[in-house]
Amino acid sequence: MKRTGWISGSISVGTQKGTLVALLGLAVLAGCEKKEIILPGAREELRAVLQAEVAAENAVVEVENRTLPLQMAAQTNNANWLQRFGTPATRTNHPALGRTLTPLWNVSIGASESRKARISADPVVANGRIFTLDSAATVQATSTAGAAIWTRDLVPARDTARDASGGGLAFGDGKLFVSSGFGLMTALDPASGEILWQQKLQASATGSPTYADGKVFLVAGDSLAWALDADNGRIAWQLSASPDINNVFGGPAPVVAGDKVVFAFGSGEMQAAIRNTGARQWDSVLSGQRRGYARAKVSDITGDPVVVGSTLYAGSHSGRLASIDLNSGTRLWTVPEGPLNPVWPAGDSIFLVSDRNELLRLATRDGARIWGVKLPFFVKDRPKRQKEVFAHYGPVLAGGRLVVASNDGLIRSFDPTSGDLLSTVEIPGGATTNPVIAGGTLYVVSTKGQLHAFR
Repeated sequence: MKRTGWISGSISVGTQKGTLVALLGLAVLAGCEKKEIILPGAREELRAVLQAEVAAENAVVEVENRTLPLQMAAQTNNANWLQRFGTPATRTNHPALGRTLTPLWNVSIGASESRKARISADPVVANGRIFTLDSAATVQATSTAGAAIWTRDLVPARDTARDASGGGLAFGDGKLFVSSGFGLMTALDPASGEILWQQKLQASATGSPTYADGKVFLVAGDSLAWALDADNGRIAWQLSASPDINNVFGGPAPVVAGDKVVFAFGSGEMQAAIRNTGARQWDSVLSGQRRGYARAKVSDITGDPVVVGSTLYAGSHSGRLASIDLNSGTRLWTVPEGPLNPVWPAGDSIFLVSDRNELLRLATRDGARIWGVKLPFFVKDRPKRQKEVFAHYGPVLAGGRLVVASNDGLIRSFDPTSGDLLSTVEIPGGATTNPVIAGGTLYVVSTKGQLHAFR
């Protein structure tokens, strides 16, 4: 039988010649190769170099704290605290408060916090009542003596309290405005708690609303801005932003200044619009992040926009704080510090609690660090258990000092000129909202669902 191709154990003569020619060709090519150039210097592992760059960027720069004088506004014995701090027209720059804090009373506002249900609404104070929102969508009005006046359950008929939580409060036009995780915007009669109107927002609304001149502004779903008529809840206009994936529970409140309203979104985007018409004026993205940290992937603006004059301050969860021209949206400066609450401006400085759990004083001129004080960080210090961190709320400048309420069970007061700790007072269960001050009294809600009053 005729055989073709390969035969086990042998190679044909033609194949041998072809192999020899190929080997000779390779030998000639090898002789033509240029000699390898070896660069001088030490060899570094690529991964080690990248890690070193990240470590250098995130290193806490030990800048010597400086004690500088501070020009503070005169203390004001304000009777009300109507909404979040950013809007100048309803802001008290330096509320009056006694030199030492002592507990006055505490009262339950409803459901406490749990692993799945949170309290995100700061109290608001108006006309001798303190309004709160618990973790189960129940609004309560409490007297300044600590007595519950009325409660209103805002859970929709076909839902249960376990289905959503969170929201915010604002007071204006003789109404109490409540946003909720159930995707509703509700106006209540502050005297009785009666529902005046409701608007479906088509998405969760855990951020706080802002009232100004007959309109209520808020963000729902972290990407859709709403302007509603305060009289009846009808939609005046809307704006949309880029969608995002990861969001921080409890969004920032819009800020109203002059003829503009500025919205902050979960993607780190901000939009300014004419508040009467919704005509967009400028867009700005608070870009940049603290490299090497998983939490920096969450780009939400957690430092609500705050306006002082023609300057807007806002910061992100990913570790950036920016000073922005309100009229044009131009970035004036940026620093690698991420405020977790609205900054507090005073004189030539701004104060904030950063994403590293530091209380900081920065210069408004360029963001330069004046002093920093480390606050408790990890709940458990052992390296393998360093997961949960303490939350700190504020700061608030009141009574000539900075007040920070924390969920480690303490309210701390600091000297704004030097950062020195002045005093502490316990809050059972720890704080879960920013402190607010009205009538010389500090109000704050604890994780146990208790409204606490200090004076």
